[in-house]
Amino acid sequence: MTPSYGGLALEIVVPVYNEEAVLERSITRLAEYLTHEMPSTWRITIADNASTDRTPVIAARLSEHMPNVSYRRLEVKGRGLALRDAWGASEAKVLAYLDVDLSTDLAALPPLVAPLLSGHSDISIGTRLGQNSRVIRGPKRELISRSYNFLLRRTMQVRFSDAQCGFKAIRADVAKRLLPHVEDNGWFFDTELLIIAERSGLRIHEIPVDWVDDPDSSVDIKQTALDDLRGMVRVAGSLVNGVIPVQAIYAELGRRPIVPADRPSFFGQVLRFGVVGVFSTLAFALLYLILQGPFGAQEANFLALLMTALGNTAANRRFTFGIRGPERLFTQQLQGLIVFLLAWSITSSSLLVLHAAYPDSTPNLELLILTAANILATLMRFVLLRLWVFKVRQNTERVTVLAVQAVRGAAR
Repeated sequence: MTPSYGGLALEIVVPVYNEEAVLERSITRLAEYLTHEMPSTWRITIADNASTDRTPVIAARLSEHMPNVSYRRLEVKGRGLALRDAWGASEAKVLAYLDVDLSTDLAALPPLVAPLLSGHSDISIGTRLGQNSRVIRGPKRELISRSYNFLLRRTMQVRFSDAQCGFKAIRADVAKRLLPHVEDNGWFFDTELLIIAERSGLRIHEIPVDWVDDPDSSVDIKQTALDDLRGMVRVAGSLVNGVIPVQAIYAELGRRPIVPADRPSFFGQVLRFGVVGVFSTLAFALLYLILQGPFGAQEANFLALLMTALGNTAANRRFTFGIRGPERLFTQQLQGLIVFLLAWSITSSSLLVLHAAYPDSTPNLELLILTAANILATLMRFVLLRLWVFKVRQNTERVTVLAVQAVRGAAR
C-alpha cells in the first residue's frame, strides 16, 4: 500500500550501539528483503546512539552506497532516545523499528505495517507470546519475559501480550501526539509508549512472530528489569495524577466511544457481581490450596487474595458497573486495593481466631473458615465498590462530551 499523497510510506529505524559485527550483514539483508517483498515506498535509517567502535564508519559507508539507507548519529546513549530522534525527523506515514540482530523473521514485516498503512490500526507490535508464535530462546529469558509481561498486564491493566519484542510500528500522526508524553529514553521507551496508547483508546494490532534469541546480545537483563519496574511505578503515578492527558488524546484519537454506556440496574449489578464473586472465590480457593503448602496459611491467604483482587476489580469495573475507557482507571484500581486490604483483614482475623481455638486445625478446616470469611468480605466489597470506588458522578458524561466538542472545534 502506498500513501495516496505519493510520499514515503514506511521508514524503518534500526537503533544501534556498538554493532560493528552484525551491522552490515543485517542492513544488507533487510534492504534486500524490502526491495523484493515490500510494495510500498520505504527507507531504512540506522540510528546510532553514541557507538564507540567502528559502527559509525560502517553505517556511513552503507548510507553512501545503498539507496534508501540513511544514517543518523547521537552523542548520547539510549535506544529510546535514538528512536525518538529518528521518528521525530521522519516524513513517512508509518514509522517502524527492528532490532539490529533481526531476531524476528522478516516475513512478519508486511503484516506488521499493513494495518497502519490502511488506517485500520494505530500501533502494530510483534508478539513472541502468542499462541501461534514460534520462539527459540533459553529458559532464563523465557521466564523473565513471561513474568514481566504478566506483571505488566496485571498491574497496569493492559491487554497487549508482549511489550519487549523489538519489532514495532506506529502511524506517524499517532507518534507525534504520544512521543511528547514518553519520558523514558532507554529500554522502557516502547513499553511506556504502549501503555499510554492503550490508556488513550488507540488500537494496538498484534501479530505472532517467529523469533530466534541472539546469544551474543549485550543487554543487561538485571538492570533492564529494574529500570522497567521503576518505569512502571513512574507511569502509574503519572496516570493517577493526570500528568499524562489520556482523556484529551482519547477524545482526539481514541477509537472506542468515549461517552459512557448506561450502567446496569441495581438488580443487574447484584447478579453480575455475584457471577464475578463466584469465579473469584473459586480462584481464591484454588490458589490457596496451591500456595498453602510452600508458604503457610497466612502467606497463602494474602497472595491468593492479592492475585484475585486485581482481576476482581477489573472485572467488576467493566462487567458489573459498565465502566469503560481510561478515566480514573488507576485511581479505581488503588481504591480496589484498599478494599482488598479490608477483605484481607477479615479473612486474616478469621484465621487467627481459628488457630487460637484449634491450634491443630487441618487445611480443609482452614479453607472452610476462609471461604465463609471470604463470602462476608465479598458482600462488603460490593457495597464499597458501588458506593465508593465506582460511584456514579453526575457530571462525568457532561465533562466527557464537552471535551470531545472542544477537541473537534480546535481541529476545525
